[in-house]
Amino acid sequence: MRALSLLSLILFSLLSGCTSYLPSTVIPAPSPAQPYVKVVTIPLPVIATSPNEGVTYGALTAFLLHNDKDEVSYLFAPQVNRNENFGTTGTLYGALYPSPVRSIEFNLSKSSKVNSDYEVRLRDQSLMERQLEVNAFLYNFTDGSARFFGFGPDSSADNETNFADREFGYTVSAGYPLRNNTVLFLGDRLRRVEVDEGAVKRLPNLQQRFSTADVPGIDGFSTHAQSVSLVYSTLDAAAMASSGVRARATVEGSLAALGSSARFVRYEAEVKGFFPVPDSRFISAGRFAFGQVSGGSIPFLEQSILGGENTLRGYGKNRFIENSYVLCNLEERIRLFRWEVFDVKADWELAPFIDIGGVMDSLGDFKAGELKVNPGIGFRAVVRPNILGRIDVGWGKDGAAVFVGLGYPF
Repeated sequence: MRALSLLSLILFSLLSGCTSYLPSTVIPAPSPAQPYVKVVTIPLPVIATSPNEGVTYGALTAFLLHNDKDEVSYLFAPQVNRNENFGTTGTLYGALYPSPVRSIEFNLSKSSKVNSDYEVRLRDQSLMERQLEVNAFLYNFTDGSARFFGFGPDSSADNETNFADREFGYTVSAGYPLRNNTVLFLGDRLRRVEVDEGAVKRLPNLQQRFSTADVPGIDGFSTHAQSVSLVYSTLDAAAMASSGVRARATVEGSLAALGSSARFVRYEAEVKGFFPVPDSRFISAGRFAFGQVSGGSIPFLEQSILGGENTLRGYGKNRFIENSYVLCNLEERIRLFRWEVFDVKADWELAPFIDIGGVMDSLGDFKAGELKVNPGIGFRAVVRPNILGRIDVGWGKDGAAVFVGLGYPF
């Protein structure tokens, strides 16, 4: 449902809105010294779509609260929408950025059929005189649109099945700098999954077509894993970078002794970079990543997965699953114009892109001929320094895929 909130930021110039100045005694001020809070209110109809969920339509009202620098610091967006698979859904999305080093996001959503989503994400880089970075993500959701096509790069669209992915858990990490631009992160992750009947009735249910012998974790599973990551970064901003490079190497272990259903080890590496022209009107962005999961009877949702709004954008979420993956994303972020509407300054961007990636049993089995290549085009509305809404359209062998999302894909 966050996607709908962000589509509002892309469409806000098309509809009427208003700007109010409320005393800080009436509404909490983003900055402590503010006597008044500037609030931009934008009512909107909303249409969103994704390959798995289909078309969703409804209405929302976005409330954008500004700090004393006239930056959007708080965003609240209550909404009601309708989807043929999930019925009527009520949602409250919020994003709070009280300072450049601290942020809170939450989403509270309940559908009349199957779906629900309760989550909160925290980031704090202010601890220990800004030496310690803490991240936390807590969630409890049910996604009735989840898909499974089988394993491997050649999984067929003819084998598409639907299921309800019921999950709750958390991810926490703490990072401490080892030297300039280099941070060591320690993480802990708990994930409990139940597999139930999905909401998309036109498709066969996962458990009707596949057995537990074919698909580990099809009857549910638990993962309690610990990780170590080394990160090198010269990015000029954590969430919406316009220049710099970030490299990450991660090792994660899941042990049955600590509550996991299966024992496995995950290895991942990622490098991404952003290279602007002098006025940042053109930013060349790229990412290269690969990973491998090793172990026995690894649950299917813990294996390497490609497809969706942040990996292969020409395919739906969970389209390709196998033990290992290779991924490359390239896009050119072009600022078309900068426009101020309802006292909100936004950059409007066009982003042609190409995604290249594939899954395999192990990285040693990599074959260039099995990589999926999907071109596409993105449309973005950027309200700096915190908020970005986007629509990405990608083309893969299954046809076109359209995603509405929050934030850059990488």
